[in-house]
Amino acid sequence: MKNASFLLFMWSLLFTAGSLADSLKGKDIEVQVNMAGENIIIDLNFAVPATRQEVWDVLTDFENMADFVTNMKESKVISVSEATLRIFQRGAGSYGLLRYPFESTREVRLIPYHEIRSHLISGNMRKLDGATYLIDEGGQTRVIHRSDAIPKVWIPAAVGKIFIEIEMREQFNEMRNEIIKRKRASASSTPPQNSASGI
Repeated sequence: MKNASFLLFMWSLLFTAGSLADSLKGKDIEVQVNMAGENIIIDLNFAVPATRQEVWDVLTDFENMADFVTNMKESKVISVSEATLRIFQRGAGSYGLLRYPFESTREVRLIPYHEIRSHLISGNMRKLDGATYLIDEGGQTRVIHRSDAIPKVWIPAAVGKIFIEIEMREQFNEMRNEIIKRKRASASSTPPQNSASGI
């Protein structure tokens, strides 16, 4: 019991010391974490200067997601059935000296280019349901995400909220960076239009 109390104390110190620096990454990405009993409910909201399809292409690029999301070690599509995918992902969230491995097989339902829904099939969570919505705001796309999870291990509320908020913000900020990177690459590779004056 004493060891558990000491560990929680050390975790609190680690999270408090680094939270200000880490929150600067994607600081405009709004993340709210609510812990109600066993459930962890996450609401996330941000905008990106790209079309819905450009955003969609990154958020659903499960085969290459481990290349641009640093806490993900493996991501692959196991099966495809019409607008439903079954995907496997594994990785580890980390903060200071803390490390939380995750692994999941999820069913993902796609409604291009509006909605992505996912449901946990198996993994190291008891429950993990999520929904992501893409809203056209004229010149940019608003991404609204909500997930409802129940972990298999107990997570202290104060420490857990900070950890989850930082991980979610960093993950979606990396995806947003990838969206912008691809958009710029596409623009630079597009040949200029011929002048209407003719030669």
